[in-house]
Amino acid sequence: MSGTSAALQPPADAVQPVRHPDAPAPGELLGAHYGQCFGCGGEQPHGLHLQARAGEGVSITAEFTVQAAHQGAPGLAHGGVLATALDETLGSLNWLLRTIAVTGRLETDFVRPVPVGTVLHLEAEVTAVAGRKIYCSATGRIGGPDGPVAVRADALFIEVKVDHFIDHGRDEEIQAAMSDPDQVRRARAFEVNP
Repeated sequence: MSGTSAALQPPADAVQPVRHPDAPAPGELLGAHYGQCFGCGGEQPHGLHLQARAGEGVSITAEFTVQAAHQGAPGLAHGGVLATALDETLGSLNWLLRTIAVTGRLETDFVRPVPVGTVLHLEAEVTAVAGRKIYCSATGRIGGPDGPVAVRADALFIEVKVDHFIDHGRDEEIQAAMSDPDQVRRARAFEVNP
């Protein structure tokens, strides 16, 4: 990435990321962590409905189709939507670490326009871990997984406790998620916040 800030450079004592033994297997679809999530949730009519799959090591692939509701300029994806797709993809990496984490910093480069109707092919990987800090990067390509780069990002995620969501989320949604009779959905709603 061009001009990445010092805040996104791992410190000298950072370590290589280690895939958690209970992480989803390579190729496994990760699914939505929360139905109302704008990035991956199926209950958002204008959301990205981003589909992420576990990759090898500590990497994932994902894709989403740019819809008319995602426009900025006529016929082109809004830059904020593209940044959201990168953030969602990067946040999904935390499933492989089995870590609850939130975005601390996200720096994006917009390389080329992404037209409505385009499938954006994303790939992301964790590059280093230093204490509670998780360093990662992602690219988004058009025209296929090996197509030209349209967007890219470097990010820093910060490990948090589940109390982060309970203390800062809106009570109505917190209570609804905590009351879900499906234990898996209830736990996933609070596991990862990309």
